[in-house]
Amino acid sequence: MTVAPRDEWRRPGPTAQQRRNDLWLGLAMTVLALVSLTLARSTGAFLLGPPPSGPEQVFWTVAVTLPLIWRRRWPVTTLLVVAVAFIGAQARSAPETQFSAWALFCALYTVGAWGPDRRLARRLRMGVIATMFAWLGIYYAVMIDHIPPGAFDDAVGPVPPVLAAMVTGVLLNVLVFGFAYFFGETAWVAARREHELRTQAEDLRRSQTESRERAVLGERVRIARELHDVVAHHVSVMGVQASACRRVFDRDPGKARTALTAIEQSARTAVDELRRMLGVLRTTGTADAGPPAGGDVDRIGELVERARAAGLTATLGVYGDPVALPESVSQAVYRVTQEAVTNTLKHAGADLLDVRVRYLAREVEVDVTDDGRAGGRVDAVGLGLIGMRERVTAHDGDLEVGPRAGGGWRVRARFPLPVADPPVGAQREPRDEREPAVDAEVSG
Repeated sequence: MTVAPRDEWRRPGPTAQQRRNDLWLGLAMTVLALVSLTLARSTGAFLLGPPPSGPEQVFWTVAVTLPLIWRRRWPVTTLLVVAVAFIGAQARSAPETQFSAWALFCALYTVGAWGPDRRLARRLRMGVIATMFAWLGIYYAVMIDHIPPGAFDDAVGPVPPVLAAMVTGVLLNVLVFGFAYFFGETAWVAARREHELRTQAEDLRRSQTESRERAVLGERVRIARELHDVVAHHVSVMGVQASACRRVFDRDPGKARTALTAIEQSARTAVDELRRMLGVLRTTGTADAGPPAGGDVDRIGELVERARAAGLTATLGVYGDPVALPESVSQAVYRVTQEAVTNTLKHAGADLLDVRVRYLAREVEVDVTDDGRAGGRVDAVGLGLIGMRERVTAHDGDLEVGPRAGGGWRVRARFPLPVADPPVGAQREPRDEREPAVDAEVSG
């Protein structure tokens, strides 16, 4: 990221809690400065010269430290007030210098960390620092003629004592102001990076949400296309059976009745598939998911063979008495198994794969387990799971996905089987309908 975008960013203002913290900080600094002033007056350590009156000393002490209560709300104004009061206090020889210096350090740091305008913050801090060094030069120039005789009688170093004192003062101020500038800039950069990380995390969450929504949309449209093919198949069968019924209706009523029964069953199946198709499309718009991949429960063995070809020890077990499944259910069982096997091959690092198909009394169940890693399955907990869950939900089934207690991963899906209603009129043979007519003729 370039410097220009960083300069354009504005750090949000302080929170209510941060403003309360500043209030307590400013009050604490003021109290400590007043205590320091009391101790300085008690010891008579007036390093800057004869002090002003007591009330004026208190005034300058409070003027330097108390503005810190607004340091993050108005950082620029706080720095200007503290800097002017600091120079005024030293010019008037106010004896409190320790906490006043810390107040100036804190105000400089705050402008660097919280200044809303970065260009103004840099210029203001450099201007204040330059002013402080200029004031230090003026102070040395004025005080050099007031050094008492014998002040440096004990000096033994190679550097002239007056020069050594000046250099020491300059180095100390360089360290204080340098650290104030550096730490303020570092705090602002840290806040900027935190903002960028939050923005990127929010963009990532939004992108993941959109990806999941697109995956759901695409999977639902794909399922609907498959169900459309199933419905079209049943409608075609109904047309063929109706044509056959029309041709044999007069010659062979028994065959006609069989054809009508088949039409009735196909119509019920088609209506059920239409209900499922409308269910999966209830929240989708228009999308082109591409042609659906074909497959049914009879082709699960091909998936197991593919796993064996990839180097896995794969087994397939079929339990119970196989029954004819509705075409949409058969496709859903195949696609769930396909997704589970694909996840095992891509992400699990497994050696064993076990696929079991169970035909139960009122449902069919597919159970896929392996001995691979649970942590590396990106698709298994993401878009792949979305596809499986959508297919199972479309058929009012149940899906279980997750790690096994003994290690590995399990995908188990149950699909309820439709209960076939007896066709209308199936309880009576064609002969039963003709017998009343015969009796009527005899009685007549």
